[in-house]
Amino acid sequence: MTLLRPVLRKLRGMPASDGAGVKLRRVIGTPQLPDLDPFLMLDEFGTDRPEDYLAGFPSHPHRGFETVTYMLDGRMRHKDNRGNEGVLVPGAVQWMTAGRGIVHSEMPEQEEGRMRGFQLWVNLPAAEKMTAPRYQEYGPDRFPEVDVAPGVRAKLIAGRLGDREGAIRQPATDPNYFDLGLDEGAVFTHALPAGHSAFAYVYEGAVAVGEGADAVSVSAGELAVLGPGDAVRLTGRAAGTRLILVAGRPLREPVARYGPFVMNTQAELRQAFEDFQAGRF
Repeated sequence: MTLLRPVLRKLRGMPASDGAGVKLRRVIGTPQLPDLDPFLMLDEFGTDRPEDYLAGFPSHPHRGFETVTYMLDGRMRHKDNRGNEGVLVPGAVQWMTAGRGIVHSEMPEQEEGRMRGFQLWVNLPAAEKMTAPRYQEYGPDRFPEVDVAPGVRAKLIAGRLGDREGAIRQPATDPNYFDLGLDEGAVFTHALPAGHSAFAYVYEGAVAVGEGADAVSVSAGELAVLGPGDAVRLTGRAAGTRLILVAGRPLREPVARYGPFVMNTQAELRQAFEDFQAGRF
């Protein structure tokens, strides 16, 4: 018998700003949900107002975790202190492993139009926090949309759906990351790895999570934290529903974090600041 994952809690993101004043909605990484091991932060950015995003994210450091940027609309140029540079376009994904340290910038490659997408922070285990920085960066052609059930379309970023596997791989947390589109009344049922932390964030429309009297309605702008079980069941409750479904293996390690650094101890955190100020990133 399949045990469907229940909704443990449902919450809305909080308005926030980051970088040089970019307006966004913070969903994970707030007082109401500080983290969801191994996920440290989830930001949704989306606006048609250039003044909300033009200042971008000038050069800033990271150490000890990974950033996952998924663009829905707009163009963002990234540069780092190791000479890497590229432009994220609609449908592109960048999975950056900061490791022992990197300094990078993320700046809009546009002066008008819509800028929309997500940035997710994923923790690294202690054994990999000081690894060499690297990127997994792919254009939209690597993430085609596929019909996985009647009325259900999926963009597979990480993990497996049937016989397909996403382009992004990270053995430490074994992530699943799907962008799903559901017609009204369409049903998507998918097994998620046992023990993985999981959430669904609806950004257009609405879904029911679960089945029958136990189903919980989740609307645009709401995140559902999923409990233990064998699978998740989603039913579209509005035409043109869109959501991201994300799961990852929890690390169950101590977390010491401040700003752009995430380590295991306060001593490691202090060392990160010293190394950055000494130009050792």
